[in-house]
Amino acid sequence: MKKRIDGIQLMSIPAALLYGIFFIFPLIQGVRLSFTDWDGMGKALFVGFSNYKEFFNDTRALGDIKTTVLFAIGSALLLNLVGLAYALIMKNKFKLQGFVRVVIYLPAIISPLIMGYIWYFLLQPGRGFIYRVAQYFGTTLTWNWMGTYSYTIIVLILVNVWQYAGMTMIIYLAGLQSISKELYESAKMDGASKLQIFNKVTIPLLVPSIRINVVTNIIGSLSVFDIIMSLTEGGPGYSTESLSIYIMRMCYGNKTGYSTAVAMILFLIILIPVLVSFKLTKSRS
Repeated sequence: MKKRIDGIQLMSIPAALLYGIFFIFPLIQGVRLSFTDWDGMGKALFVGFSNYKEFFNDTRALGDIKTTVLFAIGSALLLNLVGLAYALIMKNKFKLQGFVRVVIYLPAIISPLIMGYIWYFLLQPGRGFIYRVAQYFGTTLTWNWMGTYSYTIIVLILVNVWQYAGMTMIIYLAGLQSISKELYESAKMDGASKLQIFNKVTIPLLVPSIRINVVTNIIGSLSVFDIIMSLTEGGPGYSTESLSIYIMRMCYGNKTGYSTAVAMILFLIILIPVLVSFKLTKSRS
C-alpha cells in the first residue's frame, strides 16, 4: 500500500511542476508587480498600495465593476436556466434530435469575437441586416439597442447566452442521463407529482452538474472580453467596458503595474462567488 501511495505521489510531480510554473509563479509575480509603478519596459518602482487606491478612486473603474458584475449575474443565471431547459427537452427522443443538439451547441465552437461581429452586423441601428429586412417588408425599426445602458447590457447578455447555452446544456444532459430511471419510477409509485420529482430527485442528483456550470459560467462571465469588445468596444463612452477590457487598455497605456493590480482585484472578484457557489452546492449535496 505504501509503495502504491509513493508511486501516485511520484506520478503527480510533473502535474505539480506545471501547476507551479504556469499558475503559482505567475500569480506571485502578479502580486509583486501590482505594488509597483511599472510601464512594462523600464525598472519597476515600488509604490505600495497606490495602484489599489487609484483604482477605487477611479469612477470609470468602479463603473466597469458594475458592468462586469451585472453582466455576470445575468449571464450565469440565464445560461443555467436556458441550458437546463434545453437539456430537459433534449433528453427525450424525437425526430432530428441529433441535428437539433448540434444546432444548439454549434455557436459555442465559434470564436466569441467573430460571433460578436456577426451580431453587430445583424443589430446595427439604421443599417443592420434586421433593420434592412424590416424595411423590405415596409416596417421601420426605430429601436436603438445602443441608445441606453440598460438596453445594451441586455443585448450583450442575450448574445452571450445564445452562444454558450449549448455548452451548459451538454453538461446538464450528461447529468440527467446518469440519473437512474428506477428512481423516477419509484417516485411515481409513491405518488409524487412531476414538480415534486423534479425538486426531490432531479435537482439533488444534478448538483455536480450545477456546480460545474455555475463555476464555469461565473468565471467566463466575469472575465468577459470578446463579445463586449466586438459589439460595443466598451461604449457608448466607457459605459459597457468590462474589467478585462479596462486591464488591457491600461496595460497598453504604459500602466502595466496598475493593470496588474486591477487583474488581482478581478481575480478576487471571481474567486469570491466561486468559493460561495462551491460552499452552497456542497451543502446542497
